[in-house]
Amino acid sequence: MITYIKGQFAEKNPAYVVVETTGGVAYLVHISLATFSEIKNLEAGELLTHYVVKEDGQTLFGFAEEDERTIFRFLISVNGIGPNTALLFLSSLSISEIKNAILNENVRLLQSVKGVGAKTAQRVIIDLKDKINKFSPQNITNKIESNYNNSKFEALSALVSLGFQKNSAESVLDKIILADGINLTSEELIKKALKTL
Repeated sequence: MITYIKGQFAEKNPAYVVVETTGGVAYLVHISLATFSEIKNLEAGELLTHYVVKEDGQTLFGFAEEDERTIFRFLISVNGIGPNTALLFLSSLSISEIKNAILNENVRLLQSVKGVGAKTAQRVIIDLKDKINKFSPQNITNKIESNYNNSKFEALSALVSLGFQKNSAESVLDKIILADGINLTSEELIKKALKTL
């Protein structure tokens, strides 16, 4: 299982990115528009991944943020929704729009995604409503903490205690980690974040 990929962005477009790793191997990674907007100005970085193996091939999907990958995995668990359709969801709607549409049973908004009919939209709501209810910022933070060995959590706590807004501080930290990797100490993260905030 490939959990993340890190390297130079040799090629970028709204549908995929080619990531060249230090070993000289380049990977084609399919991405959403949301992830593209996060990385389009970066020369290198790290993407969280989901690896799909089928009889006719192997495909790597990449995400700038953990919550996007989580929603992607929720969507592909629904019968009738494959990885490409899940990526269309993430390119057409924001994470909050997807969550709210499911919680509020907004079939019309889900149907606005290309290729999604009324039955599929209803199935998404039925299958995912309970999962979305349990999907909270705290759950996301816990996953990110383990991925980044608590450095991000420590840096975020420090920045909040200094008076910065949690959401803006977390967004800045995520961008720093994406650009500079997951091995930064909490002190390094704080110093870099203070230059941006």
